[in-house]
Amino acid sequence: MHKKFETYYNYLIAENQKYNLTAITGREEVFVKHFEDSLAGIDLIPEGASVLDIGAGAGFPSVPLKIVRPDITVTMLDSVGKKVDFLNRLVGLLGLNGITAVHTRIEDFVIRPVFDVVLARAVAPLNTLAEYALPFVQIGGVFIAYKASDIDDVIKSAQNSLNILGGKVTQIKKAVLNYNSEKIQRSLIVITKTTETPPKYPRKGNKPRLTPL
Repeated sequence: MHKKFETYYNYLIAENQKYNLTAITGREEVFVKHFEDSLAGIDLIPEGASVLDIGAGAGFPSVPLKIVRPDITVTMLDSVGKKVDFLNRLVGLLGLNGITAVHTRIEDFVIRPVFDVVLARAVAPLNTLAEYALPFVQIGGVFIAYKASDIDDVIKSAQNSLNILGGKVTQIKKAVLNYNSEKIQRSLIVITKTTETPPKYPRKGNKPRLTPL
């Protein structure tokens, strides 16, 4: 398993020069701030779950999770074709099964499959991420948002969108990443899908970002 993370790191750094996949390139920093951070959600994903990663980028958090949790099935979405190509080559290099990358924007993911878990490790506001994520979560499934430590205002500002989209915050997992003398506080917000999302969501035309709920 550790060998797979070494392979991942080496390939990430080699390809980063072409595709600008990450600003973090030091080995220890990547292992802590990308790999360990991604794995903070490992115990929040049910056995055998179907997982969707929105805006997968360089594969965080879904590829580290898949390395450690071969039981899950993963779909990674990204709107940048070169990143999708990187992800599919990475999956082959690591010899992973049951994980694939798809080139599309989430709002153009027109065939609406439902997943047990939707993941987002992104800088967008929670109300925007919720509109992208919750339409693709089955009833009783969860949307997990990776965020920084200060989340009270984040959750408060997203409450209207959660009410509209059929989600409810049911758990907040705290994690601490230790990098050199730095302690990085992280919060994973678990939002359970309680009711169906109206079919008009997610809205097209970048509206979730421009006019969030």
